[in-house]
Amino acid sequence: MSEAEVATDEPPAAAGQPETAAEPKPDWWQRRYTFTGTAVGLVFLWLSLTPSLLPRGPLFQGLVSGGAGAIGYALGVFGVWLVRFMLSRPSSPRPPRWAWPILVVVGLIGLVFAVYFFHVWQDQVRDLMGVPRLTWYNYPQAAIIGVVVLFILVEIGQLIGKLIRFLVRQLNRVAPPRVSSVVVVALLLGLTIALLNGVIIRGTMSFLNSSFSAVNDELDPDNPAPITPLRSGGPGSLVSWDSLGHQGRVFVAGGPTVEQLTKFNGTPATEPIRAYAGKNSADDIKATAELAARELERAGGFDRKVIAVATTTGTGWINEAEASALEYMYDGDTAIVSMQYSFLPSWLSFLVDKENARQAGQALFEAVDERLRAIPEAQRPKIVVFGESLGSFGGEAPFLSPNNIIARTNGALFSGPTFNNTMWDDVTVNRDAGSPMWLPIYDQGANIRFAARPDNLGRPDQRWGNPRIVYLQHASDPITWWNPDLLFAEPDWLREPRGYDVSPDMNWIPIVTFLQVSADMAVAIDVPDGHGHRYVRDVVNGWAAVLQPPGWTPDKTERLRGIVQAPE
Repeated sequence: MSEAEVATDEPPAAAGQPETAAEPKPDWWQRRYTFTGTAVGLVFLWLSLTPSLLPRGPLFQGLVSGGAGAIGYALGVFGVWLVRFMLSRPSSPRPPRWAWPILVVVGLIGLVFAVYFFHVWQDQVRDLMGVPRLTWYNYPQAAIIGVVVLFILVEIGQLIGKLIRFLVRQLNRVAPPRVSSVVVVALLLGLTIALLNGVIIRGTMSFLNSSFSAVNDELDPDNPAPITPLRSGGPGSLVSWDSLGHQGRVFVAGGPTVEQLTKFNGTPATEPIRAYAGKNSADDIKATAELAARELERAGGFDRKVIAVATTTGTGWINEAEASALEYMYDGDTAIVSMQYSFLPSWLSFLVDKENARQAGQALFEAVDERLRAIPEAQRPKIVVFGESLGSFGGEAPFLSPNNIIARTNGALFSGPTFNNTMWDDVTVNRDAGSPMWLPIYDQGANIRFAARPDNLGRPDQRWGNPRIVYLQHASDPITWWNPDLLFAEPDWLREPRGYDVSPDMNWIPIVTFLQVSADMAVAIDVPDGHGHRYVRDVVNGWAAVLQPPGWTPDKTERLRGIVQAPE
């Protein structure tokens, strides 16, 4: 058997040795699938049913289980081939005929037990988050989908293996078998990477940009251009209503009215300013940032009590709860400025547009800060920054270190940070001894504090100086805890005492946990507020702690928590 024949544990007839009467022909299953690969694949499939951060339906669980099982199968096949390769053996011993029936029986029994415990764990996770339990038929659905996905992925792997063996046989005519195997695998890997980078990814990105650009340009007849000069796209604006993009138009048209602000605070309110520049408003990121700052200046933003620089997610989305809470607290005497840097949704921007998010956050703050510094210090409004998810990544970009953001702003509110957030990562890694990764304490809470729930803002019981920076992050937020390191390293947030809404039965499993948390990201906002990647009411407590508005009371905080709306 050639060393490239990695799909079976046993030597095929093509190896040159004819079948004998004493050695019956293997069953079709034995000829097509390897015993070790199947065994390891089943184990991975069982393990994939263990609890993760968020509740999952049968479809997502089936996809995760099938993917985990296929990876386990590949690892089993590769392990056998590697041992054979290192021992310079042409083949590996074929398992006895009775081994397969035993494996099938054990696999079915194991799957039944795994599905049962999956039911127990899912109920546990769902109860922690207050979401409905699955119905009884969802559990066999997940098992069936997992097995089908596993079969399909393994079949695709078999086709790739056949191609490799065919090419190796051709190359064996002119080169030694070991050289043939290495050359064929290296060439196929190189060709695959080249195709992905040069054709598939570029073509896909071009298609996605075109598709999401069309969505971005769609005008909603129920959302007309504003009639106030205090909003971008309105009278006297430097940017057109059409150029703001879908999410920009939603943001500019949103927020509390003067009547709502007056009713809430009991005093005459000011109409808030919302300045925004879309991706189509200028030629590049720096020009868009400069245009947004000029738009803020045109609307009179530098005459307000507070200027908030918001970094968006990919499509230009801003958490409305964060924006409107700030406006309620200052009775409308605020100005929020932001810009769009991508057409792509946040999860896709996270993969391909991170640099754009960084540049946008940095360019916008610098453009606003330059104008702010020209105002006499005694007359300057407060300046704060905020953002959620990829917006928090971009919001950190101008500062990089805690000392810098403390020196240049009057506070910051970041919700749902990502593992790529430079400052968040530095603060988390250097947290005070004894504080857990999911809710760290940094520098005894002198300026920066973390909160999963409002009462966390009071920890530690030490003086909280100014300016203040608050990170809102839930223990069950996969956007925050997803990291490629999950593949082969146990994270501190699972090693240490875990958060209030994370299952005590969740354990780190190499490769499997990475797949589970990756799948969790797709349903990160499909959970109630206060869990996963859902940040709504607690942003009120975050802003109240950061800015301590004049005359603000705990009673107002509770009232406002009932008013702010969930992000769309």
